[in-house]
Amino acid sequence: MEVDSDEEDEQEMQTAQPYMSLMKSLVESNPHKAKRRKLDHSAGDEEFKSEPAPEDEESDEDRDVDQVEEAEEDLEELQPEDLFDEDDDLDKSDPFEVHFSEPNEEEVQASVRAIQGSKWRMDRIPTKSTRVFLSTPDTGDDEAKTLPGPIKGISDLKLKKRLNEVMDSKHPKFDEVEQTIAPLLFNYQDLLHCNRTPASSDSVRRMAGLHALNHIFKTRDRVVKNNARLSRSDGTEDLELRDQGFTRPKVLMILPTRQSCVKMVDMIVSICDPDQQEHRKRFEDGYVDKQARFSDDKPEDFRDLFAGNDDDMFRLGMKFTRKTIKYFSQFYNSDIIFASPLGLRMAIGSEEEKKLDFDFLSSIELVVIDQADALLMQNWEHVEFIFEHLNIQPKDAHNCDFTRVRSWYLDDQAKFFRQTVILSAFNTPELAELARAHCHNWAGKARIQQESPGTLQYLGVKARQTFSRFEAASIAADPDARFAYFTKAIVPMLAKHKARDAAGTLIFIPSYLDFVRVRNYFANNSACENISFGTISEYADVPEASRARSHFLNGRHKVLLYTERAHHFRRYQIKGVKRVVMYALPDNPLFYKEITGGYLQKSEQALMLEHGQGVVRVMFSKYDVMKLERIVGSARVGKMIRDQGDTFDFV
Repeated sequence: MEVDSDEEDEQEMQTAQPYMSLMKSLVESNPHKAKRRKLDHSAGDEEFKSEPAPEDEESDEDRDVDQVEEAEEDLEELQPEDLFDEDDDLDKSDPFEVHFSEPNEEEVQASVRAIQGSKWRMDRIPTKSTRVFLSTPDTGDDEAKTLPGPIKGISDLKLKKRLNEVMDSKHPKFDEVEQTIAPLLFNYQDLLHCNRTPASSDSVRRMAGLHALNHIFKTRDRVVKNNARLSRSDGTEDLELRDQGFTRPKVLMILPTRQSCVKMVDMIVSICDPDQQEHRKRFEDGYVDKQARFSDDKPEDFRDLFAGNDDDMFRLGMKFTRKTIKYFSQFYNSDIIFASPLGLRMAIGSEEEKKLDFDFLSSIELVVIDQADALLMQNWEHVEFIFEHLNIQPKDAHNCDFTRVRSWYLDDQAKFFRQTVILSAFNTPELAELARAHCHNWAGKARIQQESPGTLQYLGVKARQTFSRFEAASIAADPDARFAYFTKAIVPMLAKHKARDAAGTLIFIPSYLDFVRVRNYFANNSACENISFGTISEYADVPEASRARSHFLNGRHKVLLYTERAHHFRRYQIKGVKRVVMYALPDNPLFYKEITGGYLQKSEQALMLEHGQGVVRVMFSKYDVMKLERIVGSARVGKMIRDQGDTFDFV
C-alpha cells in the first residue's frame, strides 16, 4: 500500500546531521569507530586525530571547513587600532559603565554575597503583553523591584555613535517584541525569553546582535584609548587602567545550525555596516546552502530551523576592527565566537585524553543562546559542559597584561558580571535549571513568559481527549511510576479481545530511554503477545521508517511507537492513526497539535476513521506542569495538578 512519503526530504537531511550520526554510533550494540575530525581552532593546539587519508584526496566528510591556521596575536607586535568612534563622551549613566567599568562596589559585593548564599527575591511583574518574573539578589532591601525604564527605539539607548547612525536610518522604532526584551537586555540583566516564534526571530536577533556589537565596540574603544594614553605617558603619571579581561573574546553565541549562524551573522553585518568583510566567500561556501530541501507542507517552525545548511557541528571566530569584519579568526584573536554545542564541545577538547583548552572562554561577558528549544533536541549535556567551563581563570597567560585586567576578574568573580540571554519558544526544566545553576548576574535575572491559552481547542478535529494523572513520589521516581501506570492501565486496554481494537494506535514517547523500555516490553512480555507493533525513533534510517509507516497503514502492525526527536527531525506524515496515546507530553506544544489533530484529521479525510471517533489518551504527573500548561492552558493546569480526581476529559 502506498505511503505518503517524505523520502526525498529525508535523504537530504540524513547527510547533514552529524549529531544524530554520532549518537547512533554510541547506542548501537556493536558501534564501529567513526573517524574523528581534525578540530584545531588555533595553530599549535591539540588535534582530534583521524585516520590518514591519501595526500591528494580529502573527502568532504573529513575536511574541517572551520579549521583556522592562525597564530595567537602577540600584543607587543600588534599595530595600533583605530577607534570605532573617536568622539564618544563618557557617560556614567551608561549601563556598560554601571555594570562593568565603574560598578558600585558596595552594591556589587552585597549582591554577590546574596547569590553565593542562594538568596534571591522573586517579583512577578505584569506588563501589557506578557508576564515578567524578576529575580534579584536578596540583599535585605525591602524596596519594591521594578523593571528598567521602557525602551521604544534607538533614541532611548546608550549606543556607540556608529551603531546609532546605522540603526537610526534602518530601524529607529522597536516593535512590541523588541520593546519587551530591550530594557532587560541593554541593562545587562540575565534573560530567559520563552516567547520566541519564527515570526519574531528577526526581532530577537536584531536586539541580540545590536547589544553584542555595542558591548564589543565599547570594550575595544576603551582598550584602544587607554593604549594610546599609555603610549603618550612619560612614566611620571601613575596610571591604573583596568579595562579588559584575561583574553579577547567577549561574546559567545550558541546556535543550533550553520543556517542559524548565517542568520545571526547577516543581522550583525547589517547593523555594523562594515567597509570590508575578510573571508566572507569562505564563510558562504561553508555555511550557506541555497538548495530547497523541503516540501511546502512542512510547518513554519520546521522550515525556520532546518532550511538551508542544517549541519549542527560548527564554530566560528569573528574579529572586528573599525572598517573590517574578519571571519574565521583564531579564537584568542576573536571578539565573538559563534558555535553549536557540539562544535564548541569538540573544540574545547577531550577529557579522556586530558587535552582541554577553554581559556578562550575565561573572559566571556555576554552569552546568547538562540533557539534554545532546538538545542534541547540535540545533546543538552554539551550546553551544560560549556557553561561549566565559562569564566574560569585561564591556565596560560596568553600574552595578558595583568595590570590592565579588571579587579573582579582577578578576584574570580567574572561569573557574577556575565550576562546570559536564553531565547526559546517555551520554558522547560532544563532551561530553568540552566538559569538557576549558571545565571549568577549581580544585576539580577528575568523570565519573560506569556500565559498559555493551550492547544486543546485548536486541533482542527473533534476528538475525545482524556488526561490521566498518575502519582510519582519524586522526579527520580517518575519514570518508574509512568511505566507502571502504562503497563497497568494502557496496555490491558490495547490487549483486550486479543488486541482486536488496538489497530491504528500511535504511542508517542518523548524520551528515548522510555522508548527502549516500552519497546522491550512489547517485544518480550506475554501481555503484549497479540499486539503487533512497529517503531520509529530518531535512529531509524529512511527505509526502516518507511517500512514501519507502511506496515502501520496496512494493518500489519497494530501499534506504532514514535519518539519526539523523530518527529522533531522528520515531521513524518503518518497515515492510519485512529488513537493516540501520549506516554508523556511533548515539550513543544505544536507537536501535540500535529500528532493528535493532524494525524486524526488525515484518517478522517481518508475515510479510515469516522468523524468525531478519534481518541487521545494522555498520561501526566505533577512534574509535567510546564508541558501541561502549554497544552491545556494556564487557566486549567493548576486544577489538573491539584484536583482530587485524576481523570480529565475534553471533547
